[in-house]
Amino acid sequence: MALREIRILGARVLREPAVPVEDVTDETRRLIGDMFDTMYDAGGIGLAAPQVGVSRRVLIVDVPEEEEKRHVHALVNPVIVEAGRTTDKATEGCLSIPGLEETVTRPVRVTVEGLSPDGEPVRIEAEGLLARALQHEVDHLDGILFIDRLSPLKRNMLLRKWRKSRRGGK
Repeated sequence: MALREIRILGARVLREPAVPVEDVTDETRRLIGDMFDTMYDAGGIGLAAPQVGVSRRVLIVDVPEEEEKRHVHALVNPVIVEAGRTTDKATEGCLSIPGLEETVTRPVRVTVEGLSPDGEPVRIEAEGLLARALQHEVDHLDGILFIDRLSPLKRNMLLRKWRKSRRGGK
């Protein structure tokens, strides 16, 4: 597997809806492997294909839980088919917007359906951090970033901070 370049805020691919995968192939599985390598190298818990410059509906997550249990998933053409009414606020960051974090409100529980790397149907009923990570990555597949889930005031403040950090703090 190989590391891929993570696209940063401003890259067009991050703002366009990703294209569905027609057939899960060896190329799709190589992409998934590369995405895991890239995510682990960057220290993330989730990654969507557009973040590595590939406009395909593919995401991965590796979310830790207590007692050394992990939720590791690779999904092709994932869709959130159900979202609970109860919401929670938590801090989110993004590998495509390094150094920025903010509190985002999302449903606590979601059900996601898609295909496995073998092309088999998958249904994940998730809650807590896993639900949040899946929603964050599905957003990427729709061209949505976590900053789009903030109030205009908070988003503008974060974007000013982002631009300042990219200029080297000047």
